[in-house]
Amino acid sequence: MTTTQTTVAGMPRTAAELLSRAQELAPILRERAAEIEQHRQLPDDLVELLRGSGVFRMCLDRDWGGLELTSMEQTQVVEALAYGDASAAWCGVIGANTGIYSRFVDQTAAKEMFPTPDLIMAGLLQPSGRAERVPGGYRLSGRWSFGSGIGHSDWVTSGAFVFQDGEPYASPDGSNPHESRQFLVPRAQVGTIDNWYTTGLCGSGSCDYTISDVFVPEEHSYTFETAQGRPGPLAQPDAFTRSMCGVPLGVARAALDHARGIALTRIDRMTGTAWSDSFRVQVTLAECEADYNATRNGVYASMTRQWEVLAAGGTLDDLTPDERAASPLAWVHSFRTSRSIVNRLYDLLQTWSISRTSPMDRWLRDTTTMCQHLIAQDRIMQSAGAYLVGGKPEFGIALGIV
Repeated sequence: MTTTQTTVAGMPRTAAELLSRAQELAPILRERAAEIEQHRQLPDDLVELLRGSGVFRMCLDRDWGGLELTSMEQTQVVEALAYGDASAAWCGVIGANTGIYSRFVDQTAAKEMFPTPDLIMAGLLQPSGRAERVPGGYRLSGRWSFGSGIGHSDWVTSGAFVFQDGEPYASPDGSNPHESRQFLVPRAQVGTIDNWYTTGLCGSGSCDYTISDVFVPEEHSYTFETAQGRPGPLAQPDAFTRSMCGVPLGVARAALDHARGIALTRIDRMTGTAWSDSFRVQVTLAECEADYNATRNGVYASMTRQWEVLAAGGTLDDLTPDERAASPLAWVHSFRTSRSIVNRLYDLLQTWSISRTSPMDRWLRDTTTMCQHLIAQDRIMQSAGAYLVGGKPEFGIALGIV
């Protein structure tokens, strides 16, 4: 388990202060982006910079020393980090989800597990492991993929199917013929496999990990069916997915600003025409800006509407079908449109993009890789589409359906 902790003194107290910290970190992350990639996980000092900035406490309840940012405020922070480096932002948003998961765990146990507000969670929610019921809890074993940030985490949450006496365990109420749950294990009891060699998000350290016959107390397991903490907009099954779209949006903004900066000074060597006067450059930049603005506005509009309903004491069921589906649709669209923007700008800059020293090369690889994540896959589109026509969503949690 990570032993280095930050103190409360000097920590941000508001969303605006945390956003300012994230914006100050961005140029540092940009400067060290190549090092982050080569390291294949965040260097220890950058982890502590993120921890010291307050990023990992942004989802935690204020009563527990957290900032309890709205989903919109969280996304702005993630955008600011991604403007510097996508891998750092990816680890930031995942590590900050400690504050989301803590709302679904037995609250007495959660306060013992998270005695300070800056502890980091990692892990895969998909039930890839096996948990055998034993007196007082479970014996957990398995191998999970894509443990982003696991190397610097304090706790690991992992999904597993439950068995009893070697047989699939059915939920007592009959709602599930084979129950699955989430299990929290200290990082020290988790093994990692050094297999994170990828196209992009190279510095996220999203390697496979293993847990072998570890005892997990009952109170260290949870499901997303019922929140245990104080009700609110963040005590919802979909809360951990909302601000991830800040990563592609932040990268797209960085790429747009980079391309516009080049267009201000570059002269076409063949024609002598300033890029600022080039029809091709002007149209490409305008089209990309239009797509970025529409996509980002769609994310924040759907997110804000959802938050308004939940903050007023409503539930996700109080949203219209169109409003409820709008949020996951906007997430997927932000990933895919950001990749499209980066692709077009990469082509616009032509051979100035292809060097490994060019940030365009990294942004192309990062957006390509992040679009393979579940949150950007057709399964989310199917789930939203199925919900709109009364069908069965494959990944209902994206809609807050467990």
